[in-house]
Amino acid sequence: MRASRLVSLLCLLQVRGSMTGPELARELEVSERTVARDVLALAEAGVPVYAERGRAGGYRLLGGYRSKLTGLHQAEAEALFLSGVPAAAAEMGLGEAVAAAQRKASAALPAPFRDAPERVGQRFHLDAPRWFRGAETPAVLPDLSRAVWSDLKVAASYARDDQVVRRELEPHGLVLKAGVWYVIARRDQRFLSYRVDRFRTVEVSAEPFERDADFDLPAFWEEKAEEFARSLLRETTEIRISPPGLRKLRVVADPAGAQAAEAAAGEPDADGWVSTRLPVESLEVAYDQLLALGPEVEVLAPPQLRDRFTSTAHRLTDLYSRTTRPAED
Repeated sequence: MRASRLVSLLCLLQVRGSMTGPELARELEVSERTVARDVLALAEAGVPVYAERGRAGGYRLLGGYRSKLTGLHQAEAEALFLSGVPAAAAEMGLGEAVAAAQRKASAALPAPFRDAPERVGQRFHLDAPRWFRGAETPAVLPDLSRAVWSDLKVAASYARDDQVVRRELEPHGLVLKAGVWYVIARRDQRFLSYRVDRFRTVEVSAEPFERDADFDLPAFWEEKAEEFARSLLRETTEIRISPPGLRKLRVVADPAGAQAAEAAAGEPDADGWVSTRLPVESLEVAYDQLLALGPEVEVLAPPQLRDRFTSTAHRLTDLYSRTTRPAED
């Protein structure tokens, strides 16, 4: 445990140059006294670390001392950080292990490649959960990828509805969503997303563009994904639902629809039930989702959906009144 912490401390000083005791303590989640002991242990092991006194003081490595990770080209250094899936690693409990491994790799990289984690994080974002399609590898993807990496403008023809349009784009990032690639590009000072498989041609220009320093690819994609999920909910139903039904609604309905229904719920009646509006993709989908709640939900509107549930209730009543219950042993 301590050996791992000493390596992390050394890597932090290599990457950041100088850090105070409180900064190192917060980063390593230990006390300042433990940091002081660890620094002393590194010094006794021959690592040239020393403390600077005063307001701008802190711990520093003497003469730019650092361990080296040799033999890497820039593309290999960037690919090293492209290989991780931070969100999935965190869900598996490996978030800290991934962060520690990246710190060590970053510290050991030669100086020209030390910005590889930031370059990768702002140019590529992997969104793993599936939507509706299998994997696709569009022919223009390598060209778009080259433009993204090199901050080069592209001239492209893009299929939109029943026509092909020309677009001059400044591609800032690529996203892979359940096997479907999207490029996020700036056009007329706006950031838009384009499906890569709808590009007919892509011509990479030799002219670079100035990348927007404030552009955040993961945040942009999260916002667009939420907008897409909400856009699928084209119908609205009115329901009366019990507390257990409202809890289960989060499982059987679309997440965006369930959240909207919870937010729109009125005050509970004498039985604890609430009335609310549930956005759904279609009335057919609504029937399947709400049927899973059984007697924990009552459809109030639209009339055709309520009539369908009334018919289903009658059929179930008839079925169970006619069916002979199996004899018990």
